[in-house]
Amino acid sequence: MRNLDIDLLRTFVAIAQRETFAAAAEQVGRTQSAITQQMQRLEQEVGCSLFEKRGRQKMMTTDGSRLLAYAHKILALNDQAVQLAHSRGPGEKVRIGSPHDVADSILPNMLRRLSKLSTELQMEINVGRSPFLMDALRDGELDLVISTRYDDAFPGVTLRTSPMVWICAEDFTFNPGEPVPLVMADELSLFRKLSIAELDANDIPWRTSFMSPTLTGIKAAISAGLGVTARTTELLDANMRVLTEGDGLPRLPEVAFYLYVQPTCTSPVLRELFESTERIATRFGPSFG
Repeated sequence: MRNLDIDLLRTFVAIAQRETFAAAAEQVGRTQSAITQQMQRLEQEVGCSLFEKRGRQKMMTTDGSRLLAYAHKILALNDQAVQLAHSRGPGEKVRIGSPHDVADSILPNMLRRLSKLSTELQMEINVGRSPFLMDALRDGELDLVISTRYDDAFPGVTLRTSPMVWICAEDFTFNPGEPVPLVMADELSLFRKLSIAELDANDIPWRTSFMSPTLTGIKAAISAGLGVTARTTELLDANMRVLTEGDGLPRLPEVAFYLYVQPTCTSPVLRELFESTERIATRFGPSFG
């Protein structure tokens, strides 16, 4: 009975994920010709054709699709076995902070990647506002933080940029001739600062309609039709809509979300997560979440 080569299967899965040999080569750090040679070896091992030419492209055959399902399972079991063999030990505790804005998007992705690095982590999650999370990181109370605040005092990497837009309830009546009724957080809010700056720069009058220190309160006020808020598109749901320049409001800048690690953090798991994130961001650009 032949044994399948794990490296060949990993490249095979990369081709399926990236859809072309060239993109897969970039992902696994090999040349395109090396990828082609690997797939020829894999076809020899399994005794069937995994790809066929259709025009200028190579498409996966029926046998290839069948092998792909097994390849995912084999790699998952292999990686779990390696993780178990290299376990950092039971009870390792990591403290992670995230703003509310991306607690449903970027944060789950980070937690999923952490759990794959070690199955025995104890994760303590702090969901709060970016300025307070950065203070906690500075005081050594958090090990890893996702934040909208740029701070070169910590090792950091850009995870993604998100469009910042004007949001109101679906049935809200916006009157361009009147001061914009702003729903916002207090002075510490980056979104408050950016939105007011854009309104003032364009000589558009505004007033405070509702203020809340939490995103939950802001979302409730918007849903109730109390005014307009400036936030990233993560806030949007089915009962909300976006106001644009056509409504008389200025274009807003994009907001970046950063990942920071505590400089004194000794956790090999968090270091590995941060460094792998940095490598991926350097190669492919911000794309997490």
